[in-house]
Amino acid sequence: MDKYKAGTAYNIAMVSDFFYPSPGGVESHIYQLSAKLISLGHSVVIITHAHKDRVGVRYLTHGLKVYYVPFFVLYRECVFPSVFTFFPVFRQIVIREQINIVHGHGSLSSLCHEAILHGRTMGLSTVFTDHSLFGFADPGSILGNKLLKFTLSDVGHVICVSHTCKENTVLRASLDPVSVSVIPNAVVASNFLPDPAKASTEHITIVVISRLYPNKGADLLTAVIPRICLMHPSVNFIIAGSGPREIDLEQMREKYQLQERVELLGSVRHEDVRDVMVQGHIYLHPSLTEAFGTVLVEAASCGLLVVTTNVGGIPEVLPSHMTIFSSPAEDSLVAATSHAISRIESGQVDTSTFHEEVTGMYCWQDVARRTEQVYDTVVRIENDPVVDRIKKYYGCGVWAGKLFVICVVIDYILLWALEALYPRDDIDRVKKWPRAPFGRPRLAGDPALAEKIESEDEDAY
Repeated sequence: MDKYKAGTAYNIAMVSDFFYPSPGGVESHIYQLSAKLISLGHSVVIITHAHKDRVGVRYLTHGLKVYYVPFFVLYRECVFPSVFTFFPVFRQIVIREQINIVHGHGSLSSLCHEAILHGRTMGLSTVFTDHSLFGFADPGSILGNKLLKFTLSDVGHVICVSHTCKENTVLRASLDPVSVSVIPNAVVASNFLPDPAKASTEHITIVVISRLYPNKGADLLTAVIPRICLMHPSVNFIIAGSGPREIDLEQMREKYQLQERVELLGSVRHEDVRDVMVQGHIYLHPSLTEAFGTVLVEAASCGLLVVTTNVGGIPEVLPSHMTIFSSPAEDSLVAATSHAISRIESGQVDTSTFHEEVTGMYCWQDVARRTEQVYDTVVRIENDPVVDRIKKYYGCGVWAGKLFVICVVIDYILLWALEALYPRDDIDRVKKWPRAPFGRPRLAGDPALAEKIESEDEDAY
């Protein structure tokens, strides 16, 4: 690892089941972070599963290469956890792209967990970013937490998107808090400009943009909309998103005859989110669990007053004058929304300043720089001997530890077989995306030039 010094350019593989064209906060985070890392002089590729006919290698803006691996999707965009069948494909990509850092995203991503396991077997530096919160009591959480502990037993560093998320991850995976950093999400504020023509408050529009799943508060939303419409005849709803609870919203609209006041848009592309948000005055977010909530920052940037539940890392996201909090209960959410409506109607809140405030609070350049510092740390970590690595996994539990050790041993055997059958010298190395002759300045370079280039990048987005 001596050849990787702080300030050098890294070849990074971002691995997750969650990426475009699927909409979502994790997907946006991976794309924006990758684009900014490229602007800092690094090479970044993304490894994810195929999406319908999107299979193979695709190029996105700024030379961002995406490998869409043709694996079977089991549930909610996650592939079937095969553990070992991903290794041959992963090894080919890593050698072709000369990867030295594997960065996995998402506790529920099978590809993420498998990539970190295989990456450590190949002696690569690894980083994991957790974007979600999970419990400790139900069977699904217990199984997921044990899997997370397995993966993070031998990871270089962990990043969480909020302090609440860090506490949750440290407890779930039994981590040393020193090995976990907090780097929040961000937004490209220029993509979420408010609409200056939206001045009338004669009719209040409440916007909801969310996956319609129980953990996102879809059941709570179905319960509160009829009550709010009854209490406030001048209020309308625009709901964007899809999921298993979409049918419940349609039935609620039919039952209470709210077709003219509740508009259901279905799934919308991320580039269309701003156009939906600027139609509203209030953004309603009834989530039951949330590690950060990027959509809240996007809504505030568009000049909307945010009504949200005070769960997880949400209270860390925005200052108090931009938000009205409620508990994740029907009566509390109705009361908080009614309070927001009265504030908008009476002009007690000035949302015209929200965009500039958000611009100063969140930017992807800062996220990329802080992530870059994590990379500078992990590349200095010496690889543990195989025996020491096995000891880490063995300590994960009486029965689970033995199972984890077996998985690691099989992984090494598979690596030796692949090296014999497909020698790495026979695998072609790809040419990197061309950059400007002078490269991209790093933190140790010319600050003025770096600021100029980053400003140009921001305009390009």
